[in-house]
Amino acid sequence: MVFGITGLAILFALTAALYASVGFGGGSTYIALLALADLDYRALPVIALLCNIIVVTGGTLRFQSRGLIDWPKIWPILLLSVPAAWLGGRMLLEQDSFMLLLGLSLAAAGLLLIIEPFLKRAGAGSDSRRWTGHRLFAPGIGTGIGFLSGMVGIGGGIFLAPILLLTRWADSRRIAATASVFILVNSIAGLGGQLMKSGFSSGAEAVIAYWPLFLGVLFGGQIGSLLASKALPEIWIRRLTALLILYVAVRILWV
Repeated sequence: MVFGITGLAILFALTAALYASVGFGGGSTYIALLALADLDYRALPVIALLCNIIVVTGGTLRFQSRGLIDWPKIWPILLLSVPAAWLGGRMLLEQDSFMLLLGLSLAAAGLLLIIEPFLKRAGAGSDSRRWTGHRLFAPGIGTGIGFLSGMVGIGGGIFLAPILLLTRWADSRRIAATASVFILVNSIAGLGGQLMKSGFSSGAEAVIAYWPLFLGVLFGGQIGSLLASKALPEIWIRRLTALLILYVAVRILWV
């Protein structure tokens, strides 16, 4: 293992604090760190999705208390994403196939984090109603992102938010709230699929073996929610995260 379990727990806590401060779960970074730590690839999605659930549950409740979750507008995105995430989690992948898919997904996630500010500006000056107004727009993106998220063990918010920003689906605060809900429900569905595939006993073993990671994200997530990104500008959080994710993606694809 590249990192000791204590060092990994500290990195997970820092990741949770940074992501929670901007409304995300951190699944892509958790799985990147786990990949660097050379864990069994079959355990990666289970650990990352459970960490996601721990972090975004608090964020979702916070967004709900502030009235930022537009449930009538969100449910079409969630309608098919939940079963798609479950099916993705159920997919049996060999190690080489999983690592290739994970590397490509992380590369895409890192690039989206880098270009998201440009997408936001592009969306501000475009008329996207012909896309968002189509009845297949919301279920279409929900299904595709949900299925991919379930397979590789991330919540999917890192893919959903840039698309919603580009299409001017809502203001940035409501998009962050939507992404938080999306991450929560799809992480739960994806985790269910992963556990049914690997067996609940294997999932329980992973939880017991790596319990410091879950404790780390619990504390880190609470701290991030309280800080609300005051310590470091959101743009720098995203850039630093993107660099880490891209580094891991290149390392996975190269090896």
